[in-house]
Amino acid sequence: MKAPRAVVEGVLAAVLAGVLVLLAVASRDAVSEGRLALLATPSTPDSARFGEVTSLAAPAVVQLVRSPSVLEVAAEQAGTSPQRLAKAISVELVPASGVARISVRADSAEHAAKAVSAVAKAVIDADLLAPAARFRLVDPRPETAVVSPDWRLATGLALVVAVIAGVATGVLRRGTTARSALAKAGVGHPVVVTRDDDPALTERLTALCVAAARPVRVLAVSPELADRAEELARALPDKASEPGDGTAVVAVADRRGRDLAPALAVLPASSVLVAVVLA
Repeated sequence: MKAPRAVVEGVLAAVLAGVLVLLAVASRDAVSEGRLALLATPSTPDSARFGEVTSLAAPAVVQLVRSPSVLEVAAEQAGTSPQRLAKAISVELVPASGVARISVRADSAEHAAKAVSAVAKAVIDADLLAPAARFRLVDPRPETAVVSPDWRLATGLALVVAVIAGVATGVLRRGTTARSALAKAGVGHPVVVTRDDDPALTERLTALCVAAARPVRVLAVSPELADRAEELARALPDKASEPGDGTAVVAVADRRGRDLAPALAVLPASSVLVAVVLA
């Protein structure tokens, strides 16, 4: 069975929107992150001031990793400039544990691993906790991970955008179809185009009919919509006693707008189309 054109257009719009999102994500520069953890340990088993020294000196790691000498060495390993690397380094101090986690982001896992190793070595060599303690690596091998592009997030975002694009295309196309039919029928004045599932449909049509001050005629443009047209006619106010010439017409058409233009084209000149309901 042939799919309706509106469905095909909606699917194509959804696919195109999703692909564009994925292409936009793929065009971004790749970013990898290297991570190492440093643990403060006592220099001697009887280091009485270990805890005090660690709590006071450990925060200096945050400043040390961004010092010019450390950045210059690490930037060479990361294949970037010291200025850019300064923004790519982060340090997390785990409270009451003596652990400092150092992270460095670079354009590849290899560069990130080399850079974070260089930064960690500089921290260890600085011996900030001497003489009571010193930092050592928890694991000498850096942990690396791809930070960007995040394909899970990108896929989820692409799906959301695709759904929105598909639905929006369907809604806009229905409105465009009805407007095109109005133009073909030579209707030049503003006409309300609304959907049959609008919760305020009856109230909106009633207000239009009252404003028109003419007898109301609900026109089904195809036989299968006759029952719905009669139902709407019963719900609208009876304006048969209005003195105005002609009738105020509410046309009921399917959502594809089939037969709408021919039906409107043969309306009497005294009739005024006030609304089109897409059922």
